[in-house]
Amino acid sequence: MTGGGPRYEPLEEAALTADLVLPPRKQRIDEVLRHRTRSLAVVLDRLEDSFNMAAVLRTSEALGVQDVHVIKNPDVGFKPNQRVTQGCDKWLDVHRHDSAAQARAALKAAGYRIAVSAVTPEAVSLFDLDFTPKTALVFGNERFGVSADVLAMADTVFWLPMHGFTRSLNISAAVSASLTRAVSWRKERLGVEGDLTPDELEALRARFLKLSLKQRGRLFGSNP
Repeated sequence: MTGGGPRYEPLEEAALTADLVLPPRKQRIDEVLRHRTRSLAVVLDRLEDSFNMAAVLRTSEALGVQDVHVIKNPDVGFKPNQRVTQGCDKWLDVHRHDSAAQARAALKAAGYRIAVSAVTPEAVSLFDLDFTPKTALVFGNERFGVSADVLAMADTVFWLPMHGFTRSLNISAAVSASLTRAVSWRKERLGVEGDLTPDELEALRARFLKLSLKQRGRLFGSNP
């Protein structure tokens, strides 16, 4: 016990209750969770640009996707620009993988179909994809696209139809277009918004409540 007595001891994490968070914030958390999904995931293969990294995280979080998987670039660390993320990454689960094989194993263990974005002869249009199954959308390096190893792990390959003189999109724009299509497809055809299990909802709600406390570091001794 410190000299301040029990009332000054750091609170145990289990002591966190909804009473520490104001009602409007609790309502916002519940609204976010209502739309949260793990039926879609984003996978990034060896990105280089910190602004692109950040923009993809921000888009994923904004559209309700909880999981982003990152395949390591041996030459450039995954360090999203914080001015772009605006702290959105704290609400996400960002999974880091040393190789395509490691990413594939994790995605398959979670039950995902792997859909890789690449312009190949067998690629299908994004607009022809069925998003009923759990789907991980994979996007490649800004200059070189996806690696041969990543392409080899694809269950399906897709491309984004473009009807102008422009023949390519920045990766953050490609992710935004693809996720918007996937989320709207599931809403229109399946009627689903969020699809977390009760256990996932409970765990994320507790986490988001804690993250909403500005003094969580002083209360719990660390920042999640």
